[in-house]
Formats: sequence, C-alpha cells, structure tokens
Amino acid sequence: MKITIKTGLFFAGLWILIKMLFFWTGATGYNIVPSVLLNMLCVLLSIAVGLFLHKRKETEASNALNDIKNGLTAGVPYAMIVSIFIYFYYSEIDPEFNKHQIAEAHMGIKKELDKPNGLEKARAQNAEFEILSKEEIYEKLKTGPEGFYKASSTMTLSMLALLLLATLNSIFITVIYRKIVFRDQ
Repeated sequence: MKITIKTGLFFAGLWILIKMLFFWTGATGYNIVPSVLLNMLCVLLSIAVGLFLHKRKETEASNALNDIKNGLTAGVPYAMIVSIFIYFYYSEIDPEFNKHQIAEAHMGIKKELDKPNGLEKARAQNAEFEILSKEEIYEKLKTGPEGFYKASSTMTLSMLALLLLATLNSIFITVIYRKIVFRDQ
C-alpha cells in the first residue's frame, strides 16, 4: 500500500478517535466548531505528511501534476473514511445532536415569525405564503432544517467539502513543496 494512502487512513483514524473522545467526555457539547477545525487540520496534515514522505522516498524527478495526484491519494481516502464515519456517527452514535439542531432551528423560525413584522417578511420572501396562515407558514418552513440535518445530508455535504478541501490543499502543498522545501531536487 502506498505511503500516501496509509497517511490518509492514519489521520482519518486519528480524527475519528478525537471525535469519539469529544463524544465520550462531552467536552464540546453541541459545539461542532472544534471537530470541524480538527477535521480541516487532519486533512491538511494527511496530505502534507503523505506527500512529504512520498517525495522523500521518491528516486526519480516528478512533475507538479504527479505531486497533486499523490497528495490526493492521501486526501481522498481520508475524505471517504471520515464521511462514512460521519454518517454512522449522526445516525447511530449521536442522533440526539441532529434532533437538538432541528429543535433549535424550529425555535429560530418560530421567533422570526413571532416578531412584529416577521410574518410580513416571510410572506414577502415567498409568494406562496401570502394566503397561508402563520401556522401553515411555520409548518412549511420547518421542513427545511429537517432535511438538512439528516445523517445522509450531513455525510454528502462533508464528502463534497472534504474532497474540495483535499483538492485545494493538494495544489497548495504541491506549490509550497516544489517552491520551498524540495526546490534543490
């Protein structure tokens, strides 16, 4: 197995372990910012370390496209493993998180509609709401968060975001390595 794939798998396992430690200890509660930032750091490190180890072991000269491809061989397995874990995490391990987020979104919608001009704003934004009552508008608006906070939606969005981040990181790290770190080779 290539060293880049091994590094991607290692950092995916590391992030999963940290995410589970956050869950078991309750350190972050419903705050997802620390785990998202750690996720971004781990995908960056998996690409940087994997590409570094690959280039150190490489005997022949390579071009930038091969370096980007090798960076992606660390980033793509990371994105796949983490996204699949996210699906199982939010569907099996911590389904209460999504329920909490949906309840918060429903409260936010209710607060907006209860404001003095909130109902008029909702009707102005959507012509379909002009003939509906406040309760009917609330029922229509609350379906949005219910679809967004499903485990499958979260997995899909995280997969897309991680693949985009892996691609961009591979490009940037390749440029940095070629211009600064490995310029003598």
